[in-house]
Amino acid sequence: MISTADELRTRLADARAAAPQGTRIALISTIGALHDGHIDLVHRAREVADIVVVSVFVNPLRFATTAEFAAYPRTPDEDAKLLESLGVDVVFMPDAAELLPNGTATTKVSAGDLGLRYEGRARPFYFDGLLTVEAKLLNLVRPDVVVYGERDPQRIFLVRRMIRDLCFDVEVATVETVRGDDGLPVSTRVGMLEDRDLAAAGLLPAALDAAASNADRGVDACIAAAQSTLMGEPRIRLEYLSVVDPGSFLPVDEGHRGPALALIAASVAGHRFIDNAQIYIA
Repeated sequence: MISTADELRTRLADARAAAPQGTRIALISTIGALHDGHIDLVHRAREVADIVVVSVFVNPLRFATTAEFAAYPRTPDEDAKLLESLGVDVVFMPDAAELLPNGTATTKVSAGDLGLRYEGRARPFYFDGLLTVEAKLLNLVRPDVVVYGERDPQRIFLVRRMIRDLCFDVEVATVETVRGDDGLPVSTRVGMLEDRDLAAAGLLPAALDAAASNADRGVDACIAAAQSTLMGEPRIRLEYLSVVDPGSFLPVDEGHRGPALALIAASVAGHRFIDNAQIYIA
């Protein structure tokens, strides 16, 4: 396990020098508390690269308050053991001072107007903090490919745009969302729910299924079907439900035809969940 940027650079320089020509490096950036979804990311990274680097960094710039940052679960020993068992080549676990020596970032990457929509509306400047640290990691690791889970498509869209705009020479690979038997994406929050709250949360992927099933009737019908699925469940506090164009990540109009993404975010028993589904509007 490596905890400083200098150690990381040295380790990767040695790995590149010892590796045959054409060796590829993959980066997976995480905020720890690893679960089955992260295991799939490692497997995917191994498919597309020869050396796998995983960063574990609880990025304070991604949290709205210091209390929220402090409350995020940290399991560094368990994370390190899991990554070792998966054969990860380099584990980078810096503290906040290593990547943010001033306690924050004096130079930041801006996600622009799109960074204030959807997830950014609930957490203003969340994506600025995410992209800023992501850019630091890309500079430090210089990977050939970065691997992300599809549970957060807005993050993927904004990272792809940053890579293009800032001329990073790196590919993006994605992994389908890992789901439990209840249809919910695997996450640390799911394990915190009581049974009755878990049943309520299960209506979120059901709402996306309803949107997909009504895609042949247009955008408004998609949204109405999803809303109807959630109606009458007092444990769900809906934050947003939208259908967006994958090419721009902006809401589609009623005349849209073709691929689209249905997005949903809601809180259940004080825990926040996001999910999405690919749909096709005929």
